[in-house]
Amino acid sequence: MGIKNASNKAADKFLHGKGIFTFLRSSVSSQIASWTDMGVCFVFYAWIFAPMGTAPLRTFLATAIGLVVGGVVNCVVNYKFTFHAENCSIKAVAIKYLLIWGGSFVLNLGGTTLLEQGLQRLELITNVHWIKPDGIFAFARLTVSLIVSLAWNFVMQKNFVYRPTRFDPYAIRVVDALSLKKGGKTSNK
Repeated sequence: MGIKNASNKAADKFLHGKGIFTFLRSSVSSQIASWTDMGVCFVFYAWIFAPMGTAPLRTFLATAIGLVVGGVVNCVVNYKFTFHAENCSIKAVAIKYLLIWGGSFVLNLGGTTLLEQGLQRLELITNVHWIKPDGIFAFARLTVSLIVSLAWNFVMQKNFVYRPTRFDPYAIRVVDALSLKKGGKTSNK
């Protein structure tokens, strides 16, 4: 009975604890979103946009599509699982996430494209017969994604997106103004 009790306690701490447990849940959420992002991205890069060769647009489009799909997955998982943000307005979270995700999108997109194109121009790398453009792309995408995930996404989501802020009423007004609801007041959730 003691081992079962200890494992239940550990599971509860992981699922609901603060501090390092929030970071661990964020890491799980980030992995789910990243694998989704990367899977979609690589499918588009390797198969759908393959006829584009080493054109920068191939990298750009594949990365953009993966980022959009991964971003949606990340927002949903973080809202319910990572940050337990039920006390936050969904409207405010949506706008704040979109702002932070937009920054992440630009950092990932620009960083991946610049690093991949820079590496493609290095003769030291391109002259090695076993290093292929797909491998260079994968290295650039994974490297940039890891840096952005830790240095931007986690910090901004923890301290801004999934926490009530003074910005929330403005975010809610933006959603209300964009929605085509009639009759005045709309719900904050």
